Parts: sequence; C-alpha cells; structure tokens
Amino acid sequence: MSPPFDLDGLLAWRAERDEIFRSHYASPIPEDHQFTALGFFDPNPEWVLTGSFIPAGGRIDIGSSTGGTSAYEVAGYVEVEIQGESHQLVVLHGEERELFIPFRDATAGDTTYEGGRYVSVSRTDTYEATVDFNRAVNPYCAYDQEFSCPLPPTQNRLPFPVPAGELAYVP
Repeated sequence: MSPPFDLDGLLAWRAERDEIFRSHYASPIPEDHQFTALGFFDPNPEWVLTGSFIPAGGRIDIGSSTGGTSAYEVAGYVEVEIQGESHQLVVLHGEERELFIPFRDATAGDTTYEGGRYVSVSRTDTYEATVDFNRAVNPYCAYDQEFSCPLPPTQNRLPFPVPAGELAYVP
C-alpha cells in the first residue's frame, strides 16, 4: 500500500530546489550557465512506493563518475514491488546520515542523466520505508563534471524506465 500522495508538498519541494540551484552559493550549476529551472517528469503517485526495510551494515565499494572507487556505508536494503516484481535495492548512508538509493534505469542517457539518479529513503518505522521516485534527483556531477559522484551499484540498475523525478539537465 502506498502512502497518501502529497502533490502540494512535491511542487513546493521542486520550487525550493529550483531556488537553491538558482541562487545558493553552493549550487552545482556553473556560473556561466543561465539557469531557469530544473526539468521533471509529471508527478505520478504510482511511483511513491512503500516496502520492507532490511537493516544491514558494512561497506560497499562503488565506482565514481570520475573513475576509481570509494567505500560507502550500507544502511540496509529496501524491498519494493515495481511493475509486479520484487526488487531489493541497496540503501546507503549519505551526508548527515541521510538514507539514499543511487539507481540507474532505462531512461538513463535518454531523458535522464546517463550516470543515474539518487532518491531519498524515508523510514516510517524500523522495518518499513517509503521511496518517492517523484523526488529522484540528479547527482551534482550531472551539472558540473568537476564533482565526483557515486554511481549506482549493480543491484540498483533497473532494466525498465522509471518515468518519475528529475530529467537530464540541459543548460
């Protein structure tokens, strides 16, 4: 069962993200670009998924957009049903202990960033989590190649399109 869809909250989040990218000193948009707004797929409540959260520990080596690998702390796994099939996605600890899933789907390199996207994970309790793909974002390296970003691990490479969240950035 999916949680209630908060369209107003999603649109406010998108507007806030645009404002940060437009005016914040730490925006990943190069100064010589005339940024107006990010592009997104149309909001779709079908891409707000609730699944089982399986806590785990340890570290995983993940390739980066600039070559090489880095070790990331695994928070666990989220098991969600997508298109009638169960998928277990690796969840990593991000900055300030935020939980996120780096993923790549069949839209990568076409309508979305070729290196994949990131989506936050909200734990609703100890063993349940929500993944709202409408809030999937491009990593900073999608805007400026000076940034080094983790690439999705093999387990998070989905063979079908996820038409939700942020589109590829076009300056």
